[in-house]
Amino acid sequence: MVAGASQVLAQDAAAASPSKGLEVELNGLAPSQKGCMMTFVAINNLAVPISKISFELAFFNDNNAVDRVTVLDFRDLPQGKKRVRQFDMPNVKCETVTRLLINDAPICDGPASGECMKGLVTRSQVSVPFEG
Repeated sequence: MVAGASQVLAQDAAAASPSKGLEVELNGLAPSQKGCMMTFVAINNLAVPISKISFELAFFNDNNAVDRVTVLDFRDLPQGKKRVRQFDMPNVKCETVTRLLINDAPICDGPASGECMKGLVTRSQVSVPFEG
């Protein structure tokens, strides 16, 4: 019985611990003069700081078709810190974006190769799904 209880506590602790990768949240979409202002919150839970990172994002429309693919420069992401990044997307109407997908991290300076996409956690605070 004691061994069972300690296993449950260990599982609970593992579930409560933060991700060991990157967390990127779609935090807001707002119409702008250019098109659509997108706000993201990123947290680097990797073992090392990231001196430069970019994400390739695919924008899906209401026909579930890829409307465009673009690369966004998230600049640096210090280890264990939250960073807010905003991007004003020209010629994008917020209401036509039905889903966003992080397709790749073409630039990821600091961690070992592939570490930026490994364990990537995405979430959305808006009605638009955000996947990684």
